Amino acid sequence: MKNDNLDELFKDLNFDNSEPEKGHRERFFQKLQDKEHPSAKKKTRKRSLWVPLAGIAAGLALLVFLGGTFFNSEAIGKSGDLASVSPEMKQTQEFYTSLIESELKEVQEEKSPETEAIVQDALTQMEKLDTEYAKLKKDLLNSGKDNRVIHAMINNFQQRIDLLNTVLTQIEEIKLIKNTNHENNII
Repeated sequence: MKNDNLDELFKDLNFDNSEPEKGHRERFFQKLQDKEHPSAKKKTRKRSLWVPLAGIAAGLALLVFLGGTFFNSEAIGKSGDLASVSPEMKQTQEFYTSLIESELKEVQEEKSPETEAIVQDALTQMEKLDTEYAKLKKDLLNSGKDNRVIHAMINNFQQRIDLLNTVLTQIEEIKLIKNTNHENNII
């Protein structure tokens, strides 16, 4: 039953199974190409011109990138400071350095016979921290931009600031004790 319906369906259709003429395929593709791409020759010339230019541009971009990496590693090689790592680290280093300098100046201005021992001890500890920072700079050079070394450098800055703040607090306490002792004395 099912086959009968299919036979009836295809009975009226004419299937031409003959071979096309010789060269039909070439003529067909030529006509197809002419209709769809009338300026195909021009496009291939433009495309063939852009391929070498794109290769040259990519090569130049690669050279600039590698040159930047090389010179950046040279900058780290020359200084080894946080400033050579990134612009943000440069700002961090400038902030800590200026804060340390101002507090160190304040500590030295507060130097008196009563506070001389504390100030001298603070300066000795600051020299130790400076020496440690110099070692960290060498470690930064050897490790590239290792985050642990960068964190240790920032920690060194924070230790210096904490030291100077502690010394300033002790100096203020000494001044306060000195002033209260003199207030109790009656002349």
